[in-house]
Amino acid sequence: MPYLALIVPALFLALFLFALFKKVRLYDCFTEGVKGAIPLAMSLFPYLAAVLILSELFEQSGLSQSLTALIAPGLNALGIPPEIAKLVLIKPFSGSGATAVLSDIFAAYGADSYIARCACVAFGSSETVFYVSAVYFAGSKKNLLLPIAIALVANFVSVILGCFLCRYL
Repeated sequence: MPYLALIVPALFLALFLFALFKKVRLYDCFTEGVKGAIPLAMSLFPYLAAVLILSELFEQSGLSQSLTALIAPGLNALGIPPEIAKLVLIKPFSGSGATAVLSDIFAAYGADSYIARCACVAFGSSETVFYVSAVYFAGSKKNLLLPIAIALVANFVSVILGCFLCRYL
């Protein structure tokens, strides 16, 4: 196991040695790459700020609790425990918020319970759709409704299938 910790340093060393062998000016290449990253970061910032602010408003406004109570019976009918409804709602918006909800589920029901297993599968099989969309589509002028809708449906289907597997495996 301790050898696994050496993989990343070994890769850096190999890259450095390869650059020396090829007579590449490594520092100049690095600074050139950093120059290109600054405009990218500046173009991403408004989208990331919007996603983070909206996800916090979603939680603090009470809309999260209201929607959780509203969709819990429908989720139960699909085989998803109503106790993880908040996780299913939060995960597309905020990874850190979903982690906090997952931690609360562990504390309330125990890490080995059926509900916690379903929560883990829901957490691991879904993505922070709006955050990823902000990063990947920041420079795109295309309509993002279809890719976001597909990603949300895929997240939801993965939660349904994951809870089904947790129940029967």
